[in-house]
Amino acid sequence: MNNYKVFIFTFLLLTIAVLGSFASFNYLIDPLWTFSHSHTYNNVQTVIDERQQKINSIHYSDFDYDTLLIGSSRTTYIDQHQFGNMDVYNFSASDLSFKEYPSFINYAKQERGKALDRIIIGIDFFKSSVDQSSEELSLEKYITVQNEPFYRFKNLLSQDVFDYAKKNFRLSKEDKIVELRNYNRENVAYAKELELEAKKKETKEKIEKFRKVFYGKTYEYNPEFKEVLQQLKKENPETEFIIFTTPISSELFTALVEEGRFDDYQYWLSETISVFGGVHNFMYPNSVTDKIENYFDGHHFYPSVGDLIAYKLSDSNSSKVPDDFGVYITDDNFVKHLDMVRDRTVSNN
Repeated sequence: MNNYKVFIFTFLLLTIAVLGSFASFNYLIDPLWTFSHSHTYNNVQTVIDERQQKINSIHYSDFDYDTLLIGSSRTTYIDQHQFGNMDVYNFSASDLSFKEYPSFINYAKQERGKALDRIIIGIDFFKSSVDQSSEELSLEKYITVQNEPFYRFKNLLSQDVFDYAKKNFRLSKEDKIVELRNYNRENVAYAKELELEAKKKETKEKIEKFRKVFYGKTYEYNPEFKEVLQQLKKENPETEFIIFTTPISSELFTALVEEGRFDDYQYWLSETISVFGGVHNFMYPNSVTDKIENYFDGHHFYPSVGDLIAYKLSDSNSSKVPDDFGVYITDDNFVKHLDMVRDRTVSNN
């Protein structure tokens, strides 16, 4: 073998070794959730794009959960394993609009191969506005990416994936939650614990934003909200629906009232009740929402609050749930409940 052939052979061997190591590391850490292995060095995962990561997780695993949980970033902080007598998959994602509900549900049904036993939906009042829910959204573009030839194997040679893999490796090795949302390999979200003063600062800033952007004069209730819910019920006749409102801090709820949005809040609840017969309401001043410590910005609650919601919705560990946290409201107790909410809001000022 002459020197030229030796050089080519050596070069090819080195290239294969480097690419193999590169791909092996991406596979080992799996930041896009296209494989299902779990170990010490990938048990803290950063958020890249929850929609893509979660449909990957669903598609490349044995997806046979009987219950689907969907909602916005708030609902991501509910541990799917805390629901008693339910096998739940938390398919929630950041900034989820009610326009996306059908797409998420249909994808889960398709992957399961049959109807879901139940669907739990965390609804957010601020997402009921036209401004926050006018765009027609779906998972289509994410599914298109997933269906590209050799999708998950091409990712093993991606520099971007490698950068995320390095970050996840470092976080996992240090076993640290350093971001406002990190996941483990069981699809459970965690949030960095902020100091009390930082929580107060973040809450103040969030309230100012909500007053200007979400609750202010530009707010307009989206009449399509009820239509989407009705269509969901029609398309899933065999499925039980459990609907709940996501609990914002009492300070943020007070801002909602002060901006003149209480009638819209009331209408939003009444429309939900008219479709499903009732709604589990957590969004009002109570002993949980009164505590600023339970939120990192007054808008997103910590996972410990998510556990309480799971207990309440599944009627398990009831002794751990404060008596005033969560009320199932129907037409029968709606007026009485609203009177209570008004009284508590006034007393908090």
